[in-house]
Amino acid sequence: MVAGCSDEEKQVVQQSETEQTGGTNQTSENITAKEATIKKFEQLEKEYDAKLGVYAIDTGTKETVEFHENERFAFTSTHKALAVGALLQQKSIEDLNQRITYTSEDLVNYNPITEKHVDTGMTLKELSDASLRYSDNTAGNLILEQLGGPAGFKKVLEGIGDNVTNPERIEPDLNVVNPGETHDTSTPIALATSLQAFTLGDTLPTEKRELLIDWMKRNTTGDALIRAGVPKGWVVADKTGAGSYGTRNDIAIIWPSKGDPIVLAVLSSRDKKEADYNDELIAEATEEVIKALKVKGK
Repeated sequence: MVAGCSDEEKQVVQQSETEQTGGTNQTSENITAKEATIKKFEQLEKEYDAKLGVYAIDTGTKETVEFHENERFAFTSTHKALAVGALLQQKSIEDLNQRITYTSEDLVNYNPITEKHVDTGMTLKELSDASLRYSDNTAGNLILEQLGGPAGFKKVLEGIGDNVTNPERIEPDLNVVNPGETHDTSTPIALATSLQAFTLGDTLPTEKRELLIDWMKRNTTGDALIRAGVPKGWVVADKTGAGSYGTRNDIAIIWPSKGDPIVLAVLSSRDKKEADYNDELIAEATEEVIKALKVKGK
């Protein structure tokens, strides 16, 4: 404190010093909390012998949770959420009633819905439902075809500012990405940001956003992943993915019982090509995200 100050000046200086100290403590606490979260993620990596990538943003507070958020992972079937978003951007609601025909030769390795409708074909709306809710690979490929293939899909993503996600192949080939390759990869932050653009941003009009979100809320493949890591009563709209090298992914919009939506991408992989994946890793990483964000109503 400066000598020779009046009592009033001393009070102002003391108040300023207190505020500065409080600010420093607050910053220190935030740093410590983030370091603790990072250590938790590192422990999960060790426990599951996996590489983990996480990006989450609380759209209300703008608080984020980040871990290897800019590192590339095979995006696997999570791309289907963005591809359907791209389709909705290009097609009118009426266009979704267009029937797409295909043959048994178009069927690939996982076709729980499309294999039942080879004789009749399916509408774009039905294909979107099959792709998002059941992760039907043939449905996903037919949607990519509507976008002009992977190259057309990539152009749509670039149009919303995603210059990271790199689609080059179709199902099932896109699920095999060797170490160091960048085709059919993305990062946690890129996937989360693009998902947010399609579901919560102004990329799509309200009716189309609601349609996309509804499909993802009714997803049948994600109960053991992000959904398993959030408190009871919270609502999750997600798209899962799995591939070689023990790849297991989930990207989601999460609605807490109170507060604004959280956008989350959790990606993971392992070192060996034939390695098994672990759903529990995604669920436990999600739990750590919720703790770190300190969301009200948890």
